[in-house]
Amino acid sequence: METKGKKIPVIQNKCEFAGYDATKLLKETATIRDLITKRATLEILFPLCCTTKPVRHKQFKESLKGISSKTLSTRLSELVSEGILERKTFAEVPPRVEYKLTKKGQELIESITDLLEWMRKWSKK
Repeated sequence: METKGKKIPVIQNKCEFAGYDATKLLKETATIRDLITKRATLEILFPLCCTTKPVRHKQFKESLKGISSKTLSTRLSELVSEGILERKTFAEVPPRVEYKLTKKGQELIESITDLLEWMRKWSKK
């Protein structure tokens, strides 16, 4: 690999940490990484980390300004499909749908919180 005439040292097949093959790890986690980095995902998840009560679609819509209903619905569906959120539907008029974090979702929030704390520590002030 070259950049403006200078060679960048690249270690082939040696990118491992704590016993993990980084390339393999990136491939295995691609789907969930893509979901976590999509617009509105973190904004949906963080209000849930502060409560054990389920949150209704309407509550999300009211608290998430600038996010369309379509984006919100899509993201909620993706989070349910990945097992991060649990969706419960009630046969009422009007229909009521509630979401809450699964154990997997709770672990995700804890990990993301640690990452955000690291970002805060090292961000330029």
